[in-house]
Amino acid sequence: MMNTNNNPFRVARYLMGAAQVDQLPPDEGIEVALAGRSNAGKSTALNAITEQKSLAKTSKTPGRTQLINLFCLNDGSRLTDLPGYGFAKVAKSVKEQWQTTLSHYLQKRRCLQALVIFMDIRHPLKETDKQIIQWAVAANIPIHVVLSKADKLKSGARKASMLAVNKHLARLSPEITCQIFSATHKIGLDQLIDKLKTWYGFD
Repeated sequence: MMNTNNNPFRVARYLMGAAQVDQLPPDEGIEVALAGRSNAGKSTALNAITEQKSLAKTSKTPGRTQLINLFCLNDGSRLTDLPGYGFAKVAKSVKEQWQTTLSHYLQKRRCLQALVIFMDIRHPLKETDKQIIQWAVAANIPIHVVLSKADKLKSGARKASMLAVNKHLARLSPEITCQIFSATHKIGLDQLIDKLKTWYGFD
């Protein structure tokens, strides 16, 4: 396990929620955004990254988080939790609004340093995942794919899934990185934190 003294994200505090990109704080400093389908375990991961049990609200009803939620670090940098996307029970009009907001954020937000995309390792690369990757690639935003809920598969199946995902990602951009992750079992947590630290310039 990581020494918590070396984890700069444990100081994260809720800053604000915004329904539209133009409601966000001034476009300055550093933001790294977390994205993913509504049932990909993104909120649980955010709580694990920050070592806080309820910083991000988790829900058994995917799709409830409809705001861009920002969490502030000590140096004024921000972690951005983007609205979950792609859940079938959400109204089509809401899905379209989310897509517009996500696209606008990824293409217009200059302080955005990187995008972390969470995918359930058992169901990766849905069409909505591919769409957000394409937006980010077009905007020259570094992408790190996190194959979450890895504890649900045995080791061999995890490796096979990651191999298949990496093969597909390489066709989209050779710069995309990928890892296996489980928030509940702390699989890949140190690796993810280290990746985040490089984007913020934390030693």
